[in-house]
Amino acid sequence: MNRLTTSQGTFELARFPEHPSDPFRAWDAADEYLLRQLTDPETGPVDLSGTVAVVGDRWGALATALAAHRPVQISDSYLARRATQANLDRNGLDPDAVTLLSSRDTPPGRIDVLLVRVPKSLAFLEDQLHRIAPALHAGTVVIGTGMVKEIHTSTLKLFERIVGPTRTSLAVRKARLIFSTPDPELTRTPSPLPYRYELSGDVGPVSGRTAVNHAGIFCAERLDVGTRFFLKHLPTRGGSVKIADLGCGNGVLGLSAALANPDAHVTFVDESYGAVASAEETFRLGAPEGAKADFLVGDGLTDLAPGSLDLVLNNPPFHSHTATTDATARTMFVGARTALRQGGELWVVGNRHLSYHTHLRRIFGNCTTVAGDPKFVVLRAVKR
Repeated sequence: MNRLTTSQGTFELARFPEHPSDPFRAWDAADEYLLRQLTDPETGPVDLSGTVAVVGDRWGALATALAAHRPVQISDSYLARRATQANLDRNGLDPDAVTLLSSRDTPPGRIDVLLVRVPKSLAFLEDQLHRIAPALHAGTVVIGTGMVKEIHTSTLKLFERIVGPTRTSLAVRKARLIFSTPDPELTRTPSPLPYRYELSGDVGPVSGRTAVNHAGIFCAERLDVGTRFFLKHLPTRGGSVKIADLGCGNGVLGLSAALANPDAHVTFVDESYGAVASAEETFRLGAPEGAKADFLVGDGLTDLAPGSLDLVLNNPPFHSHTATTDATARTMFVGARTALRQGGELWVVGNRHLSYHTHLRRIFGNCTTVAGDPKFVVLRAVKR
């Protein structure tokens, strides 16, 4: 936990789930820059008496600091939502001060101040701006924020095309602001998302099926190479086994497992609302009639009963926003071990250099290499 001091007050903030050894803070210089701008005496403080919408608030730092103005937070992340709730609580703030909306929810009908934390995914930014643009009016204040390395010419062009005339600030502590003026004369068009594409004929049971990718899904316009490799080496289980596609993304791993194991019950789990929506559409389009599945937005497998699964499939992320870390993967591995029954198996695909086998041996006491190529390995760990 760390203390953020701003003109709005001083706040104790942490990420979710909170880990004492987590080296990353719940905010950065981009969040601080935006909060300072809102009360800057030189440009005049921003009037926050209307509807304030905060998009992409990563760990609730912005929403917590602005809780007195009862903002609407729009996020694709379940963990960001839980972090916001926890940060409001630890600072003694009204838990209802922030209206929490997911990226799949309908945004407010009118927005007077729009604050955007620039996401890593340009497609997600495009989708959210398209969804929110009808709520903007000529007087709406629109300010984006991000680290310099996160803001590109393509980012500014999106704001210009969807919102209106756009300019940037000077960089301060490697952070930058984006100022956009809504243009009511712009033609409003729907978001181009979700993307849909047909899977190639060399990826096992899902060959030729349609993958659906909503905004923010990794490798949205094609199958990522790690998943492609994993699909060629998935296990087959007979009987009414219970399988989880952990960190399901667009759900092609879980769909492949369902097709290869007709009596299986597959649970698709991700912390991204867009990912779970993608997985559900991918499954509905490609699964046989009567196939059994659940779709869960949550913190890994924590909502599943311990010892309830026979098989977990996992292609873990190795980034937390722009930071490279294996912390998410380690958390997933621990959660998988808890959710598996005795004799249940976790199958993981990852880049060779990430050394997931080391973590799996420490957590499970064993790890076997199922397949590998110069870039990827498929690993198997058994709960004993």
